[in-house]
Amino acid sequence: MDIQITGKHIDLGSALRAYVTERVEKLLEKYHSRGTSAHILVEKEHGQFTTTCTVHLTSGLSLQGKGISGEAHASADESFDHLEKRLRRYKRRLKDHHKNASDRSNAVALSATDYVLHHSDEEEEPETTNESRLAPAIVAETQTAIHELSVSDAVMVMDLANKSFLIFKNAGHGHLNVVYRRDDGHIGWIDPSGTKAQ
Repeated sequence: MDIQITGKHIDLGSALRAYVTERVEKLLEKYHSRGTSAHILVEKEHGQFTTTCTVHLTSGLSLQGKGISGEAHASADESFDHLEKRLRRYKRRLKDHHKNASDRSNAVALSATDYVLHHSDEEEEPETTNESRLAPAIVAETQTAIHELSVSDAVMVMDLANKSFLIFKNAGHGHLNVVYRRDDGHIGWIDPSGTKAQ
């Protein structure tokens, strides 16, 4: 597995690099998961360390954990704790999904409320200036596979990947749909086709 560790405003020592690499490998081994790559970003700002760990699994799913602390190792530990919770939830969901495979036709018609999010991570809104409101910069452009999922599975994948939205192919009718996290904390679902799963 390709593991990339980068530091921002900090010179990462070999001890921290080895520690983070070992944590990623042990975590994936513990849950019998195979990752294609992992990126760990350790950032120091105003005396605080922020560690963001993103793991890309062979299934195509990306999981992310974030930790903030006054010490680099502690922020890494918190990041891996969040990542482990998401990985455990993903594995549990897979197990339940395989258990209910005989009811596949019913799974297609599930709604977004069938997967309940318990979110306590509150992220601060970045400050915006008049200049940034007038001409927003394109920060990143990525290519991603669009998977065929039920609505509840799409919400689960969005939550596990810690994303604000997810585009997917609705397993009920084959058209593109979007689930997203609303400002009020609830989940929105856009189905442009207007057809419901039978």
